[in-house]
Amino acid sequence: MELTLAQVAEMAGTTPATVRRWVKAGLVPQYPGPPAPWDGRAAAHVRIIARLRERGHTLDAIKEASDSGRLAFGFVEELFPHQDGRYTLEEASAITGLEPALIERFYGAVGFGDLGDRPLDDDDLALLRDAAAVLEAGFPFVAFMQIARVYGQALAQMADASVRLVHLYVHEPLMRDGVDAVETAEQMSALTRQVFPLAAPVMLRLHARFLQHFVEQDVIGHMELDVDSSGELGRLQVAIAFADLAGYTRMTEELGDAEAADVVERFVEKVETSLPTGARIIKTIGDEVMVVGADVAELAAWAVTFQSQRRTRPLPRIGVHYGGVIYRDGDYYGREVNQAARVVARAAAGEVLVTGAVAEAVGSALRFEPIGAVKLKGFSDATELFIAEAP
Repeated sequence: MELTLAQVAEMAGTTPATVRRWVKAGLVPQYPGPPAPWDGRAAAHVRIIARLRERGHTLDAIKEASDSGRLAFGFVEELFPHQDGRYTLEEASAITGLEPALIERFYGAVGFGDLGDRPLDDDDLALLRDAAAVLEAGFPFVAFMQIARVYGQALAQMADASVRLVHLYVHEPLMRDGVDAVETAEQMSALTRQVFPLAAPVMLRLHARFLQHFVEQDVIGHMELDVDSSGELGRLQVAIAFADLAGYTRMTEELGDAEAADVVERFVEKVETSLPTGARIIKTIGDEVMVVGADVAELAAWAVTFQSQRRTRPLPRIGVHYGGVIYRDGDYYGREVNQAARVVARAAAGEVLVTGAVAEAVGSALRFEPIGAVKLKGFSDATELFIAEAP
């Protein structure tokens, strides 16, 4: 893609004279100088310089970073060519049939932020047409907005991880080896041109596989999952487990952050690979894992078995509760979730601590040793707690 100086300056939000000054100062190593045309990599580099100047970085600091290869991200421009926005919000609304307010809500939900006066391009129009088709098919609006939020958060995390991992395992080693800026940019460009385009087909295949799994789980769940009798949409009766590592904070001080992070990663992997079919990890927060399952007896039995197989420190501690929750945006909310989180905080290393609701639902399949009524933080009434063990 060949560009003019005026186009490059416009894309960077600056003037041609400023771009010429940056080139003369040696800040844009990808551009050989006039009369050569500009390419995408050099234009991307100019945009990065413009952002750094907006943040107050000096030209000397930018020059040093550019020379060392720290700004070698021109490959992005080749993978995602710049498009000029040529549609107003009102024009996009007329073309797609979506109300302007709905478009703004959708963009906010997926994480694109406030549209303001930003013009929309052809990719925006394609995305909005797909959204309109989903709604025209009769998909409920409230569910559509929740899915938009879930997709936006998940894909943003995936994109962030992709860029950070390329930086940590490709970009940083090249800089440490003393590879110059231009060669660094070329090597990263060659690698990412081959790897990044594979992200979409990989995601589609994974998504299809998981969709198949959860469709089957949903069908089975109609037989096994208790729907809350209140009739409120999105309310379910589920088993909730929280698991974390006892003494994790002390471990970080003793081992250091990197080794402690490896321990957490192995712990989460063991939880994930050992869960019963009807349960899954909803989220991880530091060393803590939240698991939700349809079958309370199955999840409680998993927790006891999981603990019995742990021998090395730090030992996990697990809290399990059973109750009605609100399902929204791919997550679970409500008083019962908070109670499950408080239960694990009262467990000792190697213990499975459960509430009376779990003990009552599971019955004699496990042995429950009562420890009495305990005041949990944030709850006015005491909660009956039990240590769950194999029968």
